[in-house]
Order: sequence, then C-alpha cells, then structure tokens
Amino acid sequence: MTHSTLTPGYELSPATSRDLDFARALTCESMLRYYIQHDLRWQDEAFDVAWAGRENLLILKGEERVGYVSLSRDARALYIRELHVLDAFQRQGAGSWVIDQVFAMACKERRPALRLTVFQNNPAKALYERKGLTVVGNDDCFLRMQRDVGAPSV
Repeated sequence: MTHSTLTPGYELSPATSRDLDFARALTCESMLRYYIQHDLRWQDEAFDVAWAGRENLLILKGEERVGYVSLSRDARALYIRELHVLDAFQRQGAGSWVIDQVFAMACKERRPALRLTVFQNNPAKALYERKGLTVVGNDDCFLRMQRDVGAPSV
C-alpha cells in the first residue's frame, strides 16, 4: 500500500481476518499492564468487534509482521485507534514512520485532524508529541491528542 525509499524499510499492508489473532495478542501484551493499573478489564470480544469495524493495516519489514495500526474516520478527523509494534522492533522508527504515513493519509483525505487517545502514563505519549500531536483533553486515565492538518511538520 505505502512504500517509500525514504522509509527505514517499513510498509503498510491491509490486514485480513487471518491477522486478527496476531493483532489481539500484540495489543493485549502491550496494553494489559495499563488495563491492570487503571482497573480496566481486557475483553477479547470487545477487541474483535472493534477490529471488524476499522481499517487495519499491518506494519511489515520485508515479509515480517512487526505491528499494526487500526484506523477510523469521521468528518472531524482520521483516528489512530490502535498502534502497536512488537517489542523486538520498538525504538527502530516503525511507530514514527507509521504516524507520518497516517498523517499523510489525513492530509490526502482532507480530514481536519489526526487524533488518538493514549493512557496518561504510556511513554508513547512522548513519541506522539514529537510527531506534532498535542493534548487537547483527558478522560479518566486517557489523554486525547490531536494534530491539525496544516500544522507545521516536526
């Protein structure tokens, strides 16, 4: 789907129902500590329902799945609903590259903004801030972050 010679070898490819188990396991592994810390309950069924209603893209390095991103849209924004990278591939630019790709999608689709929600104590918040997203609100244990289309590149 998206590939550029300027990337660190990553590519986005549409996920299929065969990728659901991979995505669910990766999300649970990545997020369970936050669910426990904030007294929330992980539910496989809720994940599966959300997966079915979103655009899901695998993050590939060569033929290897290194993570995925899950997107939704409305008139106000393109939303990153999930973005997870396997531990072995973290801090190698995959997350940063994906955010750039998704922001480019928001621009191309003429969405007003890119939005996401992150646990307040998730260190990924620093990555999102480096990519130009700012905190625009909070709900309980979550921060709502946004980068307006047309905002300066970081």
